[in-house]
Amino acid sequence: MYFEDDDVLGGTPKSRFLDIVFHANRNVVEGELENIMEWMAALELIIEQKCGLDVEKEVQQVLYDESKKKELENKLNSLYIEYMGKILSQSE
Repeated sequence: MYFEDDDVLGGTPKSRFLDIVFHANRNVVEGELENIMEWMAALELIIEQKCGLDVEKEVQQVLYDESKKKELENKLNSLYIEYMGKILSQSE
């Protein structure tokens, strides 16, 4: 999925996410950021313990592999949208 600044969202998923983070209730944002960090920590533990992989090395390979750039961008946009929704749903 390709986003430009004039899309329905009024910007890219990243720019909209950052707008929401900077303007939403601080407690809500703090809670969601804590959830994101816990999720990342759990994923790292799973990768290390169940797969026996070097997480840093694996992440670097994905980040710098041009053949995975579009897939990574799509996943990143999806996560921005998901967490925007979580923050907004708690801010009502």
